[in-house]
Amino acid sequence: MTFSLVARCAQTGMFGVAISSSSPAVAARCSYARAGVGAVASQNVTDPSLGPFALDLMQGGMSAAQAIAGLRDQAHHIAYRQVLAIDAAGGTAIHSGPNSLGIWTQAEGRDVASGGNLLANDGVPAAIVAGFEAAAGHLGDRLLAALQAGLDAGGEAGPVHSAGLMLVDKVNWPVADLRCDWTEACPIAALRTAWEVYKPQLDAYVQRALDPTAAPSYGVPGDE
Repeated sequence: MTFSLVARCAQTGMFGVAISSSSPAVAARCSYARAGVGAVASQNVTDPSLGPFALDLMQGGMSAAQAIAGLRDQAHHIAYRQVLAIDAAGGTAIHSGPNSLGIWTQAEGRDVASGGNLLANDGVPAAIVAGFEAAAGHLGDRLLAALQAGLDAGGEAGPVHSAGLMLVDKVNWPVADLRCDWTEACPIAALRTAWEVYKPQLDAYVQRALDPTAAPSYGVPGDE
């Protein structure tokens, strides 16, 4: 009941995850990324421990493919899980267990991997990958373009209600972690609106954390 992608910007080294689902707050359970290491989406009868586990394996020197193999060997109930990973070199790997829900499939491209379950059709992940590869600009823009391409290709079998976008860069926290946890309207459209507001301020929020004395003004009433 989810479709997602993990991706890397080859120019900046930034990693990101974009995801949407009919379930509430999907990004809170399924999106994981670590600066300089990679990104993971853990979905389908979700085990939230798998995202940090895969990132730990990659931080320890494993490729995405080796980390996914490690999950298969060590994780519990792996037949029910779908996990996507991308590593620091842009390598990708996907595990889709045989007990994934409904129509499930996966696709990989350059610096991107996509997967989904309970899909409207088996072409959705390929459409997501193609959408990412055709998009330009900031990694956040490319991730959202890809997620929209997946929705346009059919998306989930039913309506989606939540979505999320996570980005990591050079600091040890997400430089963007935007979510629409529930809406009866389109959560991907809501996420895009949030990104359009947040994107121009992203660098300023990082600067405020690193050195508030050199940071720009906050742009709120009373701030001079």
